[in-house]
Amino acid sequence: MNDLVRQHTALSESDLEWLHLLVSEWQLLSDLSFADLVLWVPTRDGTRYVSVAQMRPNTGPTSYQDDMVGHLVPRGRRPLLDAALDEGRIVREGDPEWREEVPVRVESIPVRREGRVLGVIARNTNLLTVRTPSRLELTYLQSASDLAQMIAAGTFPFPGQQVDMDASPRVGDGLIRLDAEGVVQYASPNALSAYHRLGLASDLVGHHLGRTTDELAPARGPVDEAMVRLASGYAPRETEVEGSGGVIQLRAIPLKPKGTRIGSLVLLRDVTELRRRERELITKDATIREIHHRVKNNLQTVAALLRLQARRMDSEQGREALNEAVRRVGSIAIVHETLSQNLDERVEFDDIADRVLAMVAEISPGKIVCRRTGRFGILDAEVATPLSMVLTEIIQNALEHAFAPGEQGRVDVSVVRSGDSRKHRGDSARSDARLLITVQDDGRGLPEGFDPHRSGNLGLQIVRTLVEGELGGGFDMVPAPGRGTRVALDIPVEPQK
Repeated sequence: MNDLVRQHTALSESDLEWLHLLVSEWQLLSDLSFADLVLWVPTRDGTRYVSVAQMRPNTGPTSYQDDMVGHLVPRGRRPLLDAALDEGRIVREGDPEWREEVPVRVESIPVRREGRVLGVIARNTNLLTVRTPSRLELTYLQSASDLAQMIAAGTFPFPGQQVDMDASPRVGDGLIRLDAEGVVQYASPNALSAYHRLGLASDLVGHHLGRTTDELAPARGPVDEAMVRLASGYAPRETEVEGSGGVIQLRAIPLKPKGTRIGSLVLLRDVTELRRRERELITKDATIREIHHRVKNNLQTVAALLRLQARRMDSEQGREALNEAVRRVGSIAIVHETLSQNLDERVEFDDIADRVLAMVAEISPGKIVCRRTGRFGILDAEVATPLSMVLTEIIQNALEHAFAPGEQGRVDVSVVRSGDSRKHRGDSARSDARLLITVQDDGRGLPEGFDPHRSGNLGLQIVRTLVEGELGGGFDMVPAPGRGTRVALDIPVEPQK
């Protein structure tokens, strides 16, 4: 719609925002009218109309099989559009049009904003299935007529009341028509069922909806005046009401076809099961976070016990082995601490990597600088945990073996994340996202004839097992250009969402 309006019309950005607000609401008008809606806007030179939006009803058959958006029509070809635009009134004159042997009643509703007519809504009703209307259908049509008059007067939609139609109740979910005093004139079967679930034992017609709703709320005592006014339809608002047997979502729409409120529409939806599932998910998420928190605490306890045992060791070799175990446990604890603060099993790994670097650097035999370039991004927990251990082992290995005691040096960790997209082949989708990680030091380099894939070093064995076995990636260790050692990791990951 933005492109069509800016390309063909002279409407301002504020006018375009009004049209967006209208389009966010007009599913309501379409459903109440049992009709297709097409929004026509005059072109910049005033010689044609361009259709910028279209809506089909959920309550009846469509009048248009084709998409009308983008069509241009010369002025004069559709007299009802001309009359509505020029005279600023709803135009209903004329016989039904025949489209592919289907009679269609066409009406034109001017779209007014601040006294100016911006465009025209063509309301097209398929008459093929017309029959004697029921009380529900008559209520729908009367409410649609009131809304159409409000659009023509520029009082609907309501400024500042942007509605998410995916989350708000729709006409078919449940509808109640109120008079000016807030008394129920009509309640659809779905609406009545929703109130019965709240605990209502009688019919709704003839009852004051605001007071009835307040009585069904679980809180007893003083009357909730805000709830009474909202459920009585005095202002355009949304809320949820929870009773002893369920939860309903309410949306009130005041009807002011001639400037004075004559009543209200209340759309409602039974969201009991939806809220129950949401509570279950919240409880599940809280339980998972609590588990990660307890695992982190237990790992820190294990690390503390190992550290205490290391202090009591007489053997330098045994003490160092226990300290290495402390760092390995600590790297896993960092991941669980991060997971305990998240709502899902995915973590921002850059913070974890920086904490691992700082933790391992504490055992540096000299003034060794560790730094990271590039971003790991968001990783799943099953990747983050082994990867944190892999980084711990590689950096610890570099600090212990690449530099002499007291020697200055540097360890650089560089990360490139590539292919964060889904590529489709036929009906299947696969991820090409990969982490290319390089850890390079400027130390003494590898011994002559060293083979990292056959080395008996425990740290390298852990790295090989985790990278190749658990992460399904590749690992290599080679002499760095000039001086030092380079470790390269190639790990497949899920694309970032």
